[in-house]
Amino acid sequence: MRATGQPRVLPLLLLCVASLATLAGTQPGRRKELSLNEKVDQLLDWNAKRSVIKMNGDKYRTFVKSAPRNYSVIMMLTALQPQRHCSICKQANEEFQIVANSWRYSQSYSGRLFFAMVDYDQAADVFQSLKMTSAPVFIHFPPKGKPKKADTMDLQRVGFYAEAIAKWVGERTDIQIRIFRPPNYSGTIAVTMLFSLIGGLLYLRRNNLDFLYNKTSWAIGALAVVLAMTSGQMWNHIRGPPFMHRNPQTGQVAWVHGGSRSQFIIETYIVMVLNASVVFGIVLLNEAASGKGEVGKRRIIAIVGLGIVAFFFSLILSVFRSKYQGYPYSFLIK
Repeated sequence: MRATGQPRVLPLLLLCVASLATLAGTQPGRRKELSLNEKVDQLLDWNAKRSVIKMNGDKYRTFVKSAPRNYSVIMMLTALQPQRHCSICKQANEEFQIVANSWRYSQSYSGRLFFAMVDYDQAADVFQSLKMTSAPVFIHFPPKGKPKKADTMDLQRVGFYAEAIAKWVGERTDIQIRIFRPPNYSGTIAVTMLFSLIGGLLYLRRNNLDFLYNKTSWAIGALAVVLAMTSGQMWNHIRGPPFMHRNPQTGQVAWVHGGSRSQFIIETYIVMVLNASVVFGIVLLNEAASGKGEVGKRRIIAIVGLGIVAFFFSLILSVFRSKYQGYPYSFLIK
């Protein structure tokens, strides 16, 4: 019995050792390394569902940080939760979504480039690993190597509107993205309502249209159009810039953009008011030179008009100097 029992024990021991080795290789704590094709296929699958891929710490380490990788990743670090009080993060996210959608639905779309987003409340460990303490931040992860200094977009200098992001992406990846903004019908509706209002007024006063021959009314209307166009309202309608900028670290609000190729919406209103003030001063000077009225009164009007023109023109020149660094000329206010 002993001689026949020993041969049975050895196969059982070998079977147990093989089972333990198999269990050790499939422990939940160990993560299977994905091949390059598996990574690209998974990213393309996620990208088919949404243009910006939401990532946590595990996805970041698997698809962005670790090799192999033959694709670029443009990742936005943000804090969109209301308790974070990051108003600029929402605006930056909207512009980032426009760029990602433009790339996703372009004819040159491929697996060479992906857009991803990491929220602080969902992946704080990613912020810590990248040593980031503020948001929003745009980082380019190249196919090989680690991101360099130029792979972090300088939002303070170029802003975060979609066109600036697309240009920066083109500089880092050699992939040109043509921006397609979703149609905005608010301008069309406003113009339709304006013409309807004007048509209604003309119909109500159809028996008395003398006001159409009033030169002052036409001059004021033409001046309003000129002030709107020269202040950059059409640029705002095309580019859709943010209303203003708030520094996420210091909380300081910027009303005038520091770059010469961008502007804020409130900045155009400031320029419009300054130009209108200069025009008002010139009107006073013209009124004083008309020769109507008392000499003393016309002299006071001329002095007031000259003061208004000089002061507000100095303000306009100061705004120009802040946008075009190195401009040598100034007047009254630097």
